[in-house]
Amino acid sequence: MSDPNRRMILNLFLQNAGSHKGAWRHESTMLNEIHDVKHFQRIAQKAEAARIDSLFIADGLSIEAKAVQHGPILSFEPLTLLASIAAVTERIGLIATVSTSFNEPYNVARIFSSLDHISGGRAGWNIVTTGVERTAFNFGLPQLPPHAERYARAKEFTEVALKLWNSWDADALVQDKASGIYADAKKVHDIHHEGTYYSVRGALNMMRSPQGRPLLIQAGASEAGRSLAAQYAELIFTVQHSFEDARLFYSDIKARTIEAGRSPDQIKVLPGLHVIVSETEAEALEKARELTQLGSIERAVMSLSNLLGIDFSAYALDDPFPPLPDRKDVNAYQSFYQMVQKIVENKTITLRELLEKHWVGNGQLRIAGTPVQVADLMEDWFLNGAADGFSVMPQLGSGGTEAFLDLVVPELQRRGLFPTSYASLTLRENLGFDLL
Repeated sequence: MSDPNRRMILNLFLQNAGSHKGAWRHESTMLNEIHDVKHFQRIAQKAEAARIDSLFIADGLSIEAKAVQHGPILSFEPLTLLASIAAVTERIGLIATVSTSFNEPYNVARIFSSLDHISGGRAGWNIVTTGVERTAFNFGLPQLPPHAERYARAKEFTEVALKLWNSWDADALVQDKASGIYADAKKVHDIHHEGTYYSVRGALNMMRSPQGRPLLIQAGASEAGRSLAAQYAELIFTVQHSFEDARLFYSDIKARTIEAGRSPDQIKVLPGLHVIVSETEAEALEKARELTQLGSIERAVMSLSNLLGIDFSAYALDDPFPPLPDRKDVNAYQSFYQMVQKIVENKTITLRELLEKHWVGNGQLRIAGTPVQVADLMEDWFLNGAADGFSVMPQLGSGGTEAFLDLVVPELQRRGLFPTSYASLTLRENLGFDLL
């Protein structure tokens, strides 16, 4: 490794059957495992043995009923599942998505503080605003709040959570039997937050957690999302398809972090990496071909529609891709809008072609190859200003996750890009951040 103080970060995305939408139909997929908590515990233990930094579970709060015929949807509620994983692991980080649009700061602060205590300091919160219109209908709203409002709410939500985590001083817990003092009341503080969206007295009803507070993660690509990340996030999950786009995003986030008064080293950029790895390139490409044949074009249309807030089912698959609305009029996921816009803006392409050629892994970086080929790509992005690490998303869950852990991780370690042991018990210290 050229810089001994810098090393790659690896986050493993936990999914039911794999990141490819057709993975559940592959012959290697054990369908009885994808709703079995013991399966996820085994994967977590194997990932920890490989020295993976963290596990990540995404989440959504709505379902399109007609989508269930095309494959498994989200399974367990993330924090519940991660609590069960915490009981069978010791070092690996535990990151969950929780929306700021459909929760309350006090509840979220308490739940993540609990996970941090249960795990001994390994919790992380992926802050999302939720951009799927139908989710609003599950929470008594007639429509999804506007993008700008969702991010303004997310900013204040995060500020309240931070105040609550800080409402107990580090030395507030006394536990002195002789004096009868359990905690020093002078070191536990009501926060008295009064803002635009929230009024919270506090304090949090549990002591300061092992990390001081959970690690904060963000994944927004809009102006508001990038600003939120630069101000608060320590990891940023990002959707990138090309090296040049990734490098531009990386430099922009680092610059924004400096403008926010933080060191660029205080935020780590992790593009998503959809991966198929085998001992030979031919085997990896054959698995990729098999998955392509198993994928559902109908589900891809639903996924694209939900992520962009546009009903693409109204268009014929083999007609030219319809014009996109102006970006300011899109009230869904800006990162996916930007990706699709870049693909279609200067070329004639049909809806089917976009879905079949570019929508594998929702348009994110993907590779099918040998351990050396996968490691080469990761090393290139890491060493040349495009990434601090990766959020690894095996396209096949059964066997594909194990293949990455058994084949690619040792190759990265041989190159000196990834460590062979954990540095500490807490996620924050393992990633090189200070306890708070």
